[in-house]
Amino acid sequence: MRDINQTIIKFDYDKNFKNTDFILSRSNKHIYDFLDRWPKWEKNFINIIGQKSSGKTHLINIFIEKYKGKRIDAQSLNEADLNKIELYENIIIEDLTSNINENLLYSLLDLIEQNNKYLIITSLNQVVHINFKLPDLRSRLKSFLLLNIEQPDDELIFGIILKNLSDRQISIDKKLIDYIVKRIERSYSKIHNFIYKIDPLSLKKKKSI
Repeated sequence: MRDINQTIIKFDYDKNFKNTDFILSRSNKHIYDFLDRWPKWEKNFINIIGQKSSGKTHLINIFIEKYKGKRIDAQSLNEADLNKIELYENIIIEDLTSNINENLLYSLLDLIEQNNKYLIITSLNQVVHINFKLPDLRSRLKSFLLLNIEQPDDELIFGIILKNLSDRQISIDKKLIDYIVKRIERSYSKIHNFIYKIDPLSLKKKKSI
């Protein structure tokens, strides 16, 4: 899968959380490209769906850095946030669940529509499948354009493992990463759990993997 002429990879320790370090693959490029076309979107209401650790926040960081916007954690949505809506072109609600003030969320959707703003909501599941009680809110959420981060492909798994281990200054043979890629479960959380288990093991052994 990869050029493995240099079998052992060593890195200087550097926490690489820069937006330029986002790993693109077939699993997420369609969303990256869509966000990059702003404001030429088919709809003003967008729902980005993805597993935990799938890169939703990283995509939002890239978007805000380029196009600016107001980021709100879903559970902390309050009246003060609604009063600031007119100051921003883009509003981002992160990690939406049923644990939110439904009336405030509905009012937020109304304000965004009335003022022709743009709204991005990130969530683990489609917003239309979240068990909200307010009928008008459930109806309004049906109008969202859905963008789903797909399960990680081999290229993305390789990149995630390589980047995260390099951030931790852990050396690993590329052939071992290929071995892992072919066997690990296609789940972002499982991939990150594997990396977190490798980290203390490598420190304990005090040598490369």
